[in-house]
Amino acid sequence: MSATVILQEGREKSLNRQHPWVFDGAIASVEGRCRSGDTVEVLSSEGQWLGRGAFSPESQIRVRIWTFDKQESIDNAFFCRRIEQALQLRQRVMQQAKTNACRLIAAESDGLPGVTIDLYDKLAVLQLLSAGADKHRSKIVWALKKLLPDIAIFERSDVDVRAKEGLTPLIQSLHGDVPEEVEIIEHGVKIIVNPHTGHKTGFYLDQRENRLAAARYAENAQVLNCFSYTGTFACYALKGGAQHVTNVDVSQPALDMAERHIALNGFASGQCNNVKGDVFEVLRDYHSRQQQFDMVILDPPKFVDSKASLKRASRGYKDINMYGIHAVRPGGILLTFSCSGLMAQSLFQKIVADAALDAGRRVQILEYLSQAPDHPIGLNYPEGHYLKGMVCQVL
Repeated sequence: MSATVILQEGREKSLNRQHPWVFDGAIASVEGRCRSGDTVEVLSSEGQWLGRGAFSPESQIRVRIWTFDKQESIDNAFFCRRIEQALQLRQRVMQQAKTNACRLIAAESDGLPGVTIDLYDKLAVLQLLSAGADKHRSKIVWALKKLLPDIAIFERSDVDVRAKEGLTPLIQSLHGDVPEEVEIIEHGVKIIVNPHTGHKTGFYLDQRENRLAAARYAENAQVLNCFSYTGTFACYALKGGAQHVTNVDVSQPALDMAERHIALNGFASGQCNNVKGDVFEVLRDYHSRQQQFDMVILDPPKFVDSKASLKRASRGYKDINMYGIHAVRPGGILLTFSCSGLMAQSLFQKIVADAALDAGRRVQILEYLSQAPDHPIGLNYPEGHYLKGMVCQVL
């Protein structure tokens, strides 16, 4: 028998709009025995059934809703249905992008809170980041094996956010032979993914269409690719006709992989050079020497991990964009991104506008960019819109 979570009066409004989170401050009482990850029924203060979700006693998000259908049980068939629905969308995306890799499950946006699954050819990499997701690991693996019988399954639940759910980091093989590296392809560009040590689940699939945007603006350009990681923006830029790309990253292993990507895609080594260093310092040095480029790409890591850090992060985004704008030749292109979910699009645009004022340059937005379509945004879950980008012309 499931435990019951009863909300305080008036706190059911978000659930009536099918937002999947119940915060601890919205709860009046919990009836019945309830352990971490257990399935609970959520009722309004008047006893109206609102949803069925996973209980997390250590998180501020006390319940994450699995279903708003009272007749739907949280069993093997439930996970199989959710993953199968997501797979239908991804098959279309993969055909359009001519790729063998995609985000199969995007957590709450695909109706599976705390569950992230990325496909890299014949390998599925899981991140289970909530108590409920962790509790139902075996059901998720069962559903994947049923729907995709030829794949290996690997878990990369080594993200700090698990601590907020009372969970420890976890990396493990779950099914089949997990390779050290996987070669994927997207829009004709070959990419090597290391699922064991790569960022996130191994790679940034969410930037796929934005890498293609970089290619569209790169013809005959001298390109500066900041926070370059393994240099895939560079490969797209060269494919788009760039004359030369400079990658800047603090990680030597990432830059080593960038060199492999240049060779793998048939570009000459002289078309790209790598600079190991802190991007802020490198950009300041370019500014002091008045060195500029036809295109500058700014794809920094997430600066915002809580509302308390938003003000500090905004300063970081402003500084990096100011120096990035300084580095663009008049008439050149700036591609700038924020992958911080707590950074609203409107705030990000204001920060870049302030950076342009401080740089003494006039900047026009040519395109707004977002996450790739295999990272959908549920209308009931606007928090799923985390990646914001702009293509700008700097005058």
